[in-house]
Amino acid sequence: MQLQQRINAFQKLGTFLAELSSVNSPHSIILQTAQDHNRWFTLDNIRFALHSWSEALSQENIDNWLSPYSFSEKNPKTVAIIMAGNIPLVGFHDFISVLISGNKVLGKLSSNDRILLPFLTQKLIEIEPEFKEYIQFSDKKLENFDAVIATGSNNTSLYFEHYFGKYPNIIRKNRNSVAVLSGDESPAQLEALSKDIFIYFGLGCRNVSKLYLPKEFDFKPFFNAMYMQKDIIHNDKYMNNYDYNKAVYLMGGVNLLDNEFMLLKEDTGFSSPISVVFYEYYNSLHEVEKYLAENTEKIQCVVSASNIANAIPFGKTQSPELWDYADGIDTLEFLLKL
Repeated sequence: MQLQQRINAFQKLGTFLAELSSVNSPHSIILQTAQDHNRWFTLDNIRFALHSWSEALSQENIDNWLSPYSFSEKNPKTVAIIMAGNIPLVGFHDFISVLISGNKVLGKLSSNDRILLPFLTQKLIEIEPEFKEYIQFSDKKLENFDAVIATGSNNTSLYFEHYFGKYPNIIRKNRNSVAVLSGDESPAQLEALSKDIFIYFGLGCRNVSKLYLPKEFDFKPFFNAMYMQKDIIHNDKYMNNYDYNKAVYLMGGVNLLDNEFMLLKEDTGFSSPISVVFYEYYNSLHEVEKYLAENTEKIQCVVSASNIANAIPFGKTQSPELWDYADGIDTLEFLLKL
């Protein structure tokens, strides 16, 4: 299959994703099935993911993504992709990267996200039938592959490194995203930050789980902006986490800031529980930037309106570009060198 065939197919798939994300889509039953399978995957969050991918797969974005690379037609390698299931279609970038590079996918789906990607695979094969020989999913022990891309926790990464270390690999561990605030943010910026925190219930590595704040930070504008996300507490799974974490902290005598649907806890850690956002005060932006640079292996995104290296704007964490690679590892370069 030629590169242009693959490009054309993904552009058409992007158009289909836009249609699928519509509330009037004739395929809404598949979205409902995905929600029924995993109650964290609400229809709103699924539609958000589909819409984000539809925008990413525009002709302009695909061209911009692929332009720095040199493609050569060669015998395809089989790449095992072990996918996480924390947010809808979290393994989709690895999936399209393997295929656009001319290689074959051997996918192992998370038990939490088994509905959407197989459905989209069927649509992709309908668009470009030659992909049928390039995509396989397996529930069994993975065999007969040439390289591995695996995403999981710090604990599962040890397992991955033990079993897959002899293969060319990308093995991803826990990462979190942080926001650095100056206290001068506008209401619109803080409302955009609320999306970075609450989309997907905070379950993604690109969700902001930690705030860096100047001394004497005024929390009132912050909480006013967060209020637009108040309906999140009506999700029973989220509410259960909120109630549990609040009870544990209060019994432990931990001081909290609480707006009845999110908890703010002063903490030096990066990874906060569901419904909780950690915060830490800083003395200078330079101090924060230095600390983040020293801990880059733990951080996926930095969100800020201040002059922080590699920071992205508020509201953009869950809409990455095709060239925004997880963990800063160029997946496509890795695949093209196989």
